[in-house]
Amino acid sequence: MLTQAFPQSLVDEVLAETGRVQQRNRLLPARLVVYFVLAMCLFSGQSYEEVARLLTAGLQGARRWRVSWVVPSTAAIWKARSRLGVAPLRQLFARVCRPVATPDTQGAFYRGWRLTAIDGTTFDLPDTKANVEAFGRPPRSGRGEQDVGYPQLRMVGLVECGTHAVFDAAIGALRTGERVLARAVLVSLRPGMLLLADRGFYGVDLWREAAATGADLLWRVRKDLVLPVVEQLPVQGL
Repeated sequence: MLTQAFPQSLVDEVLAETGRVQQRNRLLPARLVVYFVLAMCLFSGQSYEEVARLLTAGLQGARRWRVSWVVPSTAAIWKARSRLGVAPLRQLFARVCRPVATPDTQGAFYRGWRLTAIDGTTFDLPDTKANVEAFGRPPRSGRGEQDVGYPQLRMVGLVECGTHAVFDAAIGALRTGERVLARAVLVSLRPGMLLLADRGFYGVDLWREAAATGADLLWRVRKDLVLPVVEQLPVQGL
């Protein structure tokens, strides 16, 4: 499944573009580490070693992998991930992830529009000094108290409603606002899309940037916001 979505030729191309092709023969070549990181998303509750075993078990059964290959230790996998870095995965995401719904996909279209949505969320990160410095911790509600909990990053993504496919995403420190991150993903909007957003995203500047892409917009606003009525639509026309 992974090689169908991310062909080996594409992975090799991305590794070459980002300068991450291994310089010598390793137990964990760069291409395998890319697929390992992708497999971590499928087996998120498993350990490093178990993910590696699950990833290669099918290849061994199909005789497409060395039977003598031994699952590396957690430390070896960690070092391999460090060598790989984030650049190849970022490039692979940009090359592959896009809207995938067809006209027959339930809930993907409305009156000719491709339904999309923009939203933000946060993710817990390992409690390391580097992550705290880069992303920050959730603040306490009281004044003068230190931030608590695991470090977190903030992500804003564009999602295709019918398939839940995320076709663009921006991440930043927890202190970065959703509107700031939203500007980085609006470039992936296209004419023929209808972008839904909650009231937290509304702002004149951001609205204008989103509208300039050619996409149509349907955003919620605060209930105390006073807007001029352009046209009163009949109920049956909604």
